[in-house]
Amino acid sequence: MNNWPLLSIVTFLPMLGAFFVLLIRGETAQVARNARYVAMLTSVFTFLISLLIWYNFDTNSADFQMVDQARWLPGYSIVYKMGVDGISLFFVILSTFLTPICILSAWDAIQTRVKEYMIAFLVLETMMVGMFCALDLVLFYTFFEGVLIPMFIIIGVWGGARRVYAAFKFFLYTLLGSVLMLLAVLAMYFDAHTTDIQVLLGHAFPAAMQPWLWLAFFASFAVKVPMWPVHTWLPDAHVEAPTAGSVILAGVLLKMGGYGFLRFSVPMFPLATHDFMPLIFTLSVVAVIYTSLVALVQKDMKKLIAYSSVAHMGFVTIGVFTLQTQGVEGAIFQMLSHGIVSGALFLCVGVIYDRMHTREIARYGGLAQRMPVYAFMFMLFTMASVGLPGTGGFVGEFLVLNGAFQVNSWVAFFAAFGLILGPAYALYLYRRVIFGKLVHEDLKSILDLNAREVFLFVPLVLVVLWMGIYPSSFLTPMHASVAKLINDYQLTKTAAVQAPSAAQ
Repeated sequence: MNNWPLLSIVTFLPMLGAFFVLLIRGETAQVARNARYVAMLTSVFTFLISLLIWYNFDTNSADFQMVDQARWLPGYSIVYKMGVDGISLFFVILSTFLTPICILSAWDAIQTRVKEYMIAFLVLETMMVGMFCALDLVLFYTFFEGVLIPMFIIIGVWGGARRVYAAFKFFLYTLLGSVLMLLAVLAMYFDAHTTDIQVLLGHAFPAAMQPWLWLAFFASFAVKVPMWPVHTWLPDAHVEAPTAGSVILAGVLLKMGGYGFLRFSVPMFPLATHDFMPLIFTLSVVAVIYTSLVALVQKDMKKLIAYSSVAHMGFVTIGVFTLQTQGVEGAIFQMLSHGIVSGALFLCVGVIYDRMHTREIARYGGLAQRMPVYAFMFMLFTMASVGLPGTGGFVGEFLVLNGAFQVNSWVAFFAAFGLILGPAYALYLYRRVIFGKLVHEDLKSILDLNAREVFLFVPLVLVVLWMGIYPSSFLTPMHASVAKLINDYQLTKTAAVQAPSAAQ
């Protein structure tokens, strides 16, 4: 299997499926049905093939594996190059895992322009997987920006009443930061004369140049995370996006920023990373506390979960910049866990929205009496969101706090305070929706989960419990790459401290 271009197959198979969907002709109902089945089969096969990447992955190696490359722009030292290490491996699988779930969740919910919707989702999957596999900076940037187009269309065409406003806000926020990153990419190319990420990871950029490069990448990644105060696009995008759009936005697209910090900012600009670490900790602590308080007063379920995502991603950025093994591994684990749990919570909102066509919290109450299976699913994902031991949410938060305590006890203290606010807004939401009396007449005839919806939630439940009960199956593959990242950072920082002493 090592001779197979697995990464290229997993990346471009969804695009091939999108091409077949494009060719579908016939009556409107027939086209919609065939588009759904082609998209579903393509995404399932893509996920199954992506599991071969995990199966063939050498957990003892910190190097990029299954590298696949070809000539692209040889005159400019720009190549098509793909590969994965312990940091990127699970983000690829997360993308391929959530895509078929998103397509299945939209099976009945999307009734207009079904063919175009399925094409947009398959193209989005290609862009997401390609971004996590890219080992050339120009190739990475192409996929990184390519994600915006299908997501912009998904929000703008199939979203809610203010979908156009939310789509343009999402697009403009992310594009502005990415333009600055493009300037940094050009500066790196002129300095290193290559865009090969493997080469750039070993290239020593001048100390005077690193802060500017770091800030340019930060402008793009901070919006993607999103970090406070550039997070305001996220609630609007989530509220207006269709359910599947919210799932993939929270599950995968928010992880692009954290992955970018780990792949570029920390290893390529270590001196600037050290200097800007207090800034990251400050912004992250504000995000954890402030957005948790904002979540407490929300009246819309989607908006509440959106603000909780900002708080959870604040834990991620704290963990990444602790530059301790527990902190960094905890940040990666937290991103994976949050991708599953937040996606599941948005699906829970989508289930009752499809029945009642409202996300207003006050319109619900007492659903446990009519929807016991739904109440159980919602409870499990709520508990995982607040970090209940035995779920994936606990492992990531515990490791991040462990790493933070080793670096700055005050950062750990304020982050832990955010853990108190998390159960406050999550359990408050659950109580208002699930418990109490059935006051509203229209809720007395609401139906519990059907077979398709149960089938939708089961794999998410199993993964949440798997991550909580057996976390080492996820931590072991990433350990070698994380250890190398931290070791290289420490060596660079030590050399920079010793250099002035030697000169004297």
